[in-house]
Amino acid sequence: MILSNITTPLLGLVDTAVIGHLEHAYYLGGIALGSMIISITFWLAGFLRMTTTGVLAQAFANDDSSNELAWRLFFHSIFIAMALALSLLILQQPLIEGALWLAGASSQVSHYAGVYFDIRIYSAPAALINMVLLGFFVARQQVRWVVYQLFTINVINIALDLFFVVGLEWGVAGAALASVIADYCGLVLLCWIISPTIKQLAWRRLVQVQPALIKRLVGLNRDIFIRSLALQLCLAAVTVTGAKLGDVTIAANAILLNMFMFASYGLDGFAYAAESLVGEAKGKKDSQRLQQVVFSCAVFCGAIGGCFALGLWLWGELWINFMTTIEPVQQATLQYLPWMIAICAIAWLSFLMDGVFIGLTNGKAMRNTMIIAAAVFFVVLFLSQSVSPSLNNHGLWLAFFCFMLTRGVSLSWCYREINH
Repeated sequence: MILSNITTPLLGLVDTAVIGHLEHAYYLGGIALGSMIISITFWLAGFLRMTTTGVLAQAFANDDSSNELAWRLFFHSIFIAMALALSLLILQQPLIEGALWLAGASSQVSHYAGVYFDIRIYSAPAALINMVLLGFFVARQQVRWVVYQLFTINVINIALDLFFVVGLEWGVAGAALASVIADYCGLVLLCWIISPTIKQLAWRRLVQVQPALIKRLVGLNRDIFIRSLALQLCLAAVTVTGAKLGDVTIAANAILLNMFMFASYGLDGFAYAAESLVGEAKGKKDSQRLQQVVFSCAVFCGAIGGCFALGLWLWGELWINFMTTIEPVQQATLQYLPWMIAICAIAWLSFLMDGVFIGLTNGKAMRNTMIIAAAVFFVVLFLSQSVSPSLNNHGLWLAFFCFMLTRGVSLSWCYREINH
């Protein structure tokens, strides 16, 4: 699961590396801003995967009589994903115009961000339904299908990235189109894998809308949606603040965020395992098994986080030079690299505890702790940019470090209180 997850940020790494070798920093800034807007737009719907995993893991942990409930929840989640995707397509123009206005980037960066968004938004149906399907397979502990799907998406995306951007010289538009095609290929693969199982079900009865199930999903989805919104606002602030500090800074921050995403997807492999195993333990009401799962995942997750931090300390400069040949961007990224090393060293705790609370379907705790962490982030960011403006981008990364630390510590405290 860790290896398959790490392939996901390779998409962003390839996009950044290919665009980062073009002549001007605003190409890289444009794709950074455009992908940030897309990430916020799609990952606000990240509750679809989280909710699906937690609820279904508990339902499938019981006997076969629970399976009908689990399948009903699954189909209702698909309906919600389709409705959200349609809404995004209808509202795409005001979304991008509002986002670019808030970002306040240079005209060149804004132009290429718009180009990227206008193409990537058409992958919304595939991206959102994929979230539900991934949640289903993780809940069933059928991780091999997740591996196959992520591997397929990433290989297709990387190949098309190189073909469109390097071969056909389509630039930012080529990178966006490659991602759209890859997302739909991944959706087709998962639908093909799950279709034999669905054919065996009395699916016409299962797809009938039930208000009680909708209420249950909406209640949990609401809490995780608020949690996702707070998270994405903080990630957006990193890109937007960098944009206001200039094209070189936003390009440097794009490379640093790619490092963070690479580490976070690797750590999410343990979070996925925790989601499924914790959900299963809760469904069986096995508290001893729950403690064993959390402890084991914590040991391995902490070790992986330390390895990522050590790797950046040893080879971070090589990574930066691979990502871009623009010398001012290289120098700026190297200047802020120590912040990313520190963040990777402590981020593992927040990712692990996210997985634990998703498995417990405790969206309220996730919501509240994320709001607290976001408040800490914006307070530190405000103080660093207004009271101590000389900190500039250092203040931004200090705020992000405090954000990740607060997430992990507050969720750990909540877990301790639940155990007591």
